[in-house]
Amino acid sequence: MSFNITDLFTQHFESKFDLHEQYLNHQMVRVLRTIGYDRNYKRAVGQYLYDQDNNEYLDLLSGFGVFAIGRNHPTVISALQETLTLELPNLVQMDVPLLSGLLAKEILATTPDNLSKMFFCNSGTEAVEAAIKFARYTTKRTRIVHCDHSFHGLTMGALSLNGDEIFREGFGPLLPDCTMIPFNNTDALEKALSTRDVAAFIVEPIQGKGVNIPDDSYFPEVERLCKKYGTLFVADEIQTGIGRTGKFWAIEHWNVSPDMILMAKALSGGFIPVGAVALTSKIMDSVFNRMDRAVVHGSTFSKNNMAMAAGLATLEVMRNEKLVENSAKVGTDIMDTLNASASQYEFLKEVRGKGLMIAIEFQSPKSLSLKAAWTMLEAANKGLFCQMITIPLFKEHRILSQVAGHGMNVVKLLPPLNLTPKDRDWIVDAMNKTIADTHQVSGAIWNLGKNLASHALKNKKSG
Repeated sequence: MSFNITDLFTQHFESKFDLHEQYLNHQMVRVLRTIGYDRNYKRAVGQYLYDQDNNEYLDLLSGFGVFAIGRNHPTVISALQETLTLELPNLVQMDVPLLSGLLAKEILATTPDNLSKMFFCNSGTEAVEAAIKFARYTTKRTRIVHCDHSFHGLTMGALSLNGDEIFREGFGPLLPDCTMIPFNNTDALEKALSTRDVAAFIVEPIQGKGVNIPDDSYFPEVERLCKKYGTLFVADEIQTGIGRTGKFWAIEHWNVSPDMILMAKALSGGFIPVGAVALTSKIMDSVFNRMDRAVVHGSTFSKNNMAMAAGLATLEVMRNEKLVENSAKVGTDIMDTLNASASQYEFLKEVRGKGLMIAIEFQSPKSLSLKAAWTMLEAANKGLFCQMITIPLFKEHRILSQVAGHGMNVVKLLPPLNLTPKDRDWIVDAMNKTIADTHQVSGAIWNLGKNLASHALKNKKSG
């Protein structure tokens, strides 16, 4: 009997939650079942997921931004199938593979002119680890500066730059010489850099946790201060890059040139783990400065043919389907339409973002009955109100979304970049309906709120 994935999938389709409960992270299964997200998805195409009953869901999470070109894009599938059949030499190691050279050339054509070299790895957090090492070696300094509310990954070096305590708790001691400063605050940055012992300032152009957008003057001043004090300016574009914000790179919104750009997520179309660092020749030549140092940093599976082929195909899709332009247009339409109705809703504070990286932020209302309901939720667990948005969006409107971070009253939209006008209307109509329902304290949605609060309080007691 031959090995067959289709048969395995069919045979065990109904048992995935049981398998995860027994052999993997059972707490994740508990979360999904508690909030009603325990669906059996059978198929995925573009921006849509389909369950076993062929119900269509609009995916506004896109694997945390991985599926920027949509799921299972035929161009990338074709490139991967072709690569598999060519019997190419792969991971020879004592060699320099062709496809990684071609992908490096294609990526660097999109970056600022000062970046002329590429380093490939397997993930975003590996790209951050590489940036830390490269910055320290190049500058002969040890300190790394990052921002509050930042997220750069969960390996030990990247975790040391994480602005959220829930991810760091219990994993210390972490990397020494890491300094956290407020985001969008150049006075704090200059104070940190003025000691002239900072190797790198690593910063997200738009923070993923909360979708926090800086003032227009922030990044030009960041670039100036880093040059002034000899610190490398590292833009973490792992989530914001490759068209997400309506520009190919988010830093283009502010016309700055970092010393390194970190990338991953969308680069391979969601098929193969991949990460990369675009960097200056000065940094590359500093780290790899002798023949005996040619292997001082690397990764076994980096530059593998499948990841590189997927990357080349993904960039081709981005160009041919004009997904950067679509991201800018559809994202602006969604934000403008929702903001236009903000005055109707006491709970809605603002809708902000760039391209298809969108935050919908909620606030305490003024009406006494609404305020009492809000306070009840906040007392149980800060940020719980957003579950009253995301759960009905999923259950009633078949839209998959996420909360922007722990303890935040912000819902985050991070969809594929190929959304259509139909998808835009689907999002706007569902969001308006759901937000309107939260203003009916006697309605069914607040029964959900009370249940969520009850669960939260029980978890606090058991913790």
